[in-house]
Amino acid sequence: MENPHSDRVLALAGLAQSLQQVRRIAETGHSDTGSAQPVLDSVFRIDAPSAAAVYGGVPALAPGLRLLDAYLANRADDPLLPRLALATVQLERRFSSEPATLQAVANGLAGIAPRAQELGSTHPEVLAALGSLYADTISHLRPRIMVQGNPHYLGQPGVVSEIRALLLAAVRSAMLWRQLGGAQWHLLFARRAMAEAVRLHRN
Repeated sequence: MENPHSDRVLALAGLAQSLQQVRRIAETGHSDTGSAQPVLDSVFRIDAPSAAAVYGGVPALAPGLRLLDAYLANRADDPLLPRLALATVQLERRFSSEPATLQAVANGLAGIAPRAQELGSTHPEVLAALGSLYADTISHLRPRIMVQGNPHYLGQPGVVSEIRALLLAAVRSAMLWRQLGGAQWHLLFARRAMAEAVRLHRN
């Protein structure tokens, strides 16, 4: 029997991977392109045939799966990451209940997609466009996601754009998780089954 959380943990891994890069760039001014690109790509894959395909395959989610494995085993080393994830899940629920904002984001992504295909989703021009889209739409909803980090980097427009682009990717993963039947109670009462699903993907 297939683990019912098999696809859900991929969405959670995408969420964790997005937010880990938010934390990294807020503290250091730089993201890891190999980790950031799959989740940024995911915002343009609205009609992917599977959860894995949203991110370009399970191997692309290796950093997120590691984070999720550590969290489920109570070995997480960044206490801010679960808080950011919870805020993102709550924000996504609000976002999904706002048809006008959903349509505005969809229209914005359709407009950015050709440039992303040409330049790549981590190109500064694409990050700036994604960041502006997030600022103009989702950032007006509550709860607002507050990102802590080094003020030196958080004052740089390029860093702010990339953080917002990655938050958009995090919301995309939170939406996928909910669409796959994910619920907050799973994180409390289905940890063992979820941890097993993570291990199967990592093996």
